[in-house]
Amino acid sequence: MEVEIDLHKSVEENAGMYFDQAKKYKKKLEGARKALLESRKKLADLEKQEEKFQAEEVKKLSKVERKKEWYEKFHWFVSSEGYLCIGGKDATSNEVIIKKHMEKDDVVFHTEMSGSPFFLIKNGVNCSDITKEETAQAAAVYSRAWKLGHTTADVFMCKPEQVTKEAKSGEFIAKGAFMIYGKTVHYYPKLEAAIGLLDGIIIGGPESAIKSKTENYVVVISGDERKSDLAKKIKFKLKGGELDDIVTFLPAGEGKIKK
Repeated sequence: MEVEIDLHKSVEENAGMYFDQAKKYKKKLEGARKALLESRKKLADLEKQEEKFQAEEVKKLSKVERKKEWYEKFHWFVSSEGYLCIGGKDATSNEVIIKKHMEKDDVVFHTEMSGSPFFLIKNGVNCSDITKEETAQAAAVYSRAWKLGHTTADVFMCKPEQVTKEAKSGEFIAKGAFMIYGKTVHYYPKLEAAIGLLDGIIIGGPESAIKSKTENYVVVISGDERKSDLAKKIKFKLKGGELDDIVTFLPAGEGKIKK
């Protein structure tokens, strides 16, 4: 390194001049180091924000891209044996379930309590008692019995040809209601429902049906917690899922997570 010496100054003066310059450069270097560290910190923060943004966008995109099946507008679940089971959510959907979706190879379920859903086991003519018991439980859970705090409900099973809109003389059949003629089989299931997470998607139904598909689930029973609060707790327990989807699978009325 070359060092210039001012011959008009003494050795002490030349040394002092370089000492002052050295202090000035050192101060600039410290400032540059500080600025570099701050820039690196800002860059790291920006990268974290970008990762978070991209994750949220991917989540939104995946939610938008998932095409819902036709039966998701109703109460539904897939039984332990793989049968699709669908039920009405109100008087209008009860009408649609029976008039549009009921076929000769289906099995029909309803409760003895008015204002309850009609449930179908699609192509369930050859299903076993396992699927029938699961469907009876679903019909009970989504009936008024849950809201009233009952622990069980009287559910009956019949064939499609026994269900009709034709009333007896002098009687009136309200929207969403149907007459049942002939022999029926009765079930008395307990009022419990399971909510689970399968491949990032919320599913719900009888515990045995949900347990056959995922280990990540909770069981709910009638209780004193609002649906919105209960859904938040379930989401926390499952570590995933959309709140709206959880609420959709919860029965009408208050509930709680079974200990």
